[in-house]
Amino acid sequence: MATLPKLFPSRMTVGEFLDWPGDGSGKKFELVDGEPRAMAPASGTHGRIQATLARLLGNHLVGTGCGAVIEPGVVPRVLAAANMRVPDVVVTCEADDPGVHALAEPILIVEVLSPSNEAETRENVWAYTTIPTVREILLIRSTHIAAELIRREPDGSWPATSISIGEHDWLPLKSIDFGCALTAVYEGTRFYRGSES
Repeated sequence: MATLPKLFPSRMTVGEFLDWPGDGSGKKFELVDGEPRAMAPASGTHGRIQATLARLLGNHLVGTGCGAVIEPGVVPRVLAAANMRVPDVVVTCEADDPGVHALAEPILIVEVLSPSNEAETRENVWAYTTIPTVREILLIRSTHIAAELIRREPDGSWPATSISIGEHDWLPLKSIDFGCALTAVYEGTRFYRGSES
C-alpha cells in the first residue's frame, strides 16, 4: 500500500513555518503550538466587516505613523518559537518592512467571530494577551451586530470580563483614540440599516 506524502512536519518552528510552501491546496494557515492550522475562507459578511473596519481605522490613523494591517502574522510571547497567529486586523505603529513576516508591536488586535471557528479564535485571544504592546482586543460578531472589547488595565493586567458592545452602542477604542457607532462597522452587510448614531 502506498503511503501519502506528509504535507508538513508534525512540529514546526516559526522559521520553518515561514519557509514552508504550504500544502498545495491554496489554504491559509497559522501556526499554533508548532502545528499548522488551516484557516477556512471568510464568509462574505466576515470579509465585509473586516474590510470596513480596516478602512475606518486606516482613515482615522492617516498621518499618525500608525496604520491598520489586514491578516498579518503576530507572535505571542508564550511559546514564541512555535506560534504565529493571523488575526483579521491589527493596528501597529511599526514601519512597513517587506522583510518582516510578523508584526512585533501590535497595539490593537481585531478578530471577526464566525460560528465555524469561534473556539479557535477565542484561543487566539488569550495568546494575544501575552504580547506586551497589545492594549486592546476587539471581537466583532459576524452573525449579528455585537462586539466584545478586552482592554488592558493601567497596571498591565487583563480584566476578568470583556466589555459588551451592543447594536445601539458606541465602539470606543482608547488605544488609538478612535470611536464610532458599532453599526458603522457593519456597513455593506445585511445587518446595516444606515446611520443611527
